Amino acid sequence: MMRKYFLICICVFAALIVKAQDPHFSQFFASPLTLNPAFTGKFDGSWRLAANHRDQWPSIPKAYVTTSASIDFPVLQKRIPENDVFGVGISGVSDASANSQLKLNYGSLSLSYHKALDENGYNTIGAGFQGTYSSMNLDVSKLTFEDMLTQNGFTGTTTDILTNGNNQSYFDVNAGVLFSGSTNGENNYYVGASMYHINRPQVSFKDKNWYLAGRITVHAGGTFYLSDVVSLSTSAIHQIQNKASETTIGAAVGLNANNDNVNPTNVYLGSWIRLNDAIIPYIGLEFAGMRIGASYDINISSLKAATGNRGGSEISIIYIKRPAESKGIPCPRF
Repeated sequence: MMRKYFLICICVFAALIVKAQDPHFSQFFASPLTLNPAFTGKFDGSWRLAANHRDQWPSIPKAYVTTSASIDFPVLQKRIPENDVFGVGISGVSDASANSQLKLNYGSLSLSYHKALDENGYNTIGAGFQGTYSSMNLDVSKLTFEDMLTQNGFTGTTTDILTNGNNQSYFDVNAGVLFSGSTNGENNYYVGASMYHINRPQVSFKDKNWYLAGRITVHAGGTFYLSDVVSLSTSAIHQIQNKASETTIGAAVGLNANNDNVNPTNVYLGSWIRLNDAIIPYIGLEFAGMRIGASYDINISSLKAATGNRGGSEISIIYIKRPAESKGIPCPRF
């Protein structure tokens, strides 16, 4: 029983440290529209579906559970210059913390435009914008307040009222830029930056309204072919929000199991590391336009005693519909 209360205290303490940090994924490279709006429509295909699910700190029941889903696609391809990309995307995120006492839901619409810098379309530079409607709900019935405990025992009633109500909603503006390049039409590398909460919306359940701090992200990655059947995919991210920051870097080796470059079956094995926090082993499988990834955070921070090194499990799925006549222009891969 004491261990349970200790874990809850650790969870609350960590939440105070991050100061309302946005939901995040260890497989950030597999959640393009939560990473940078400029990724919208930037892929080789007709449309792309992406989904992610993360269960953080499973030793504390339902401490943080985050799920996202998105669809994006290029549009007006016959009305814009060849090799340019105009992308549109729709995405949503659901984040529940403290056994669903606090729930956050986001719905976003994204637009991007990428301008080709050469006649082959191997190198492009683009920008993206995203509008988001967000809502938060706090289940007061699951909360315990100090004045509920009196000299006569636990009363279950409180005078601590949420003056702004249990539900809060706001509109958010996000934007990003992205450069994508290739040296030979097969490999790909990219570097980008994004900022979320540009308009700093006001959020508060009680009394004073607090401004949601902007999240600044810088990221880069690439896929390089070491041989006809072996590839290396690497990515890194550094992001800052309020006084919280994180840096994650890693790579995965891919093996083309069927030796088919048109419709490959690739197996990926690698690891990422979130500095001063967790080691993140990763395994992935790609076939028929679908890529499935699974990872597990092994906690190495000061919380490892309470979490039993169990930082959290995560799974990602990306499906890209490619027409038979696809030219195979190199794009960022996830």
